[in-house]
Amino acid sequence: MEVQIAVSKIQKYASSNSGDTVEVVERPQGGYSVVMVDGQSSGRGAKNSSVLVVRRVIALLADGVRDGAAARAASDNLYTERGGKVSATLNIISADLHTHTLLITRNNPNPAYLAIGDRLRALNEESRPIGLYRDTRPVITEVNLEPGLTVVAFTDGIVHAGSRTGESLDITEILAELLDEEEPTAQFLADVLLEQAVRLDQGRPVDDISVIVMRVLSRIGDDVRRMTVRLPV
Repeated sequence: MEVQIAVSKIQKYASSNSGDTVEVVERPQGGYSVVMVDGQSSGRGAKNSSVLVVRRVIALLADGVRDGAAARAASDNLYTERGGKVSATLNIISADLHTHTLLITRNNPNPAYLAIGDRLRALNEESRPIGLYRDTRPVITEVNLEPGLTVVAFTDGIVHAGSRTGESLDITEILAELLDEEEPTAQFLADVLLEQAVRLDQGRPVDDISVIVMRVLSRIGDDVRRMTVRLPV
């Protein structure tokens, strides 16, 4: 098998800081996790909050703490640091090679999407942001790790896209069409969703936007692990 992880993100128009932070960490018993946090509001304050949460989560995951426990600890830490006055949304997507499972951990009112082969469903169980209350628990979905899995998660900039003109993205329709393509890459999926959102915002995003995608495919090619990052400055 081959696990692909892709991230596409852009900051709010005319903002010097993105409140979204995304990091990837290797799991100590094999596999990878991608952590995405959207700090409340935007700008420097939101960035500081999202960095605080991401650093806490990836440190715990790197120490072997389970995803759900890491999410709860990060929530309690944000609550303590900010006195329950600042919230953040949190998504963790993990390919765990020890348990041979894919885990989706959500503290985000916005849904994530899970595709198994040609079956696409929204993971839209009620979920609360972290930081406002003690012991805020995430919603966790776990499936066996096998070729044909795709998970997509995003911050609320995707949901707000088009709000100036009363338009919105039909995310289910877009993903269904993209997944009908012959083996689209994770990066292609992330890029198209981001491009569609920016287009609805007429090239001026009304909010920070981040999209993360994890795909599990049948392995083709060599055994080399690769990661590419593009950072416009």
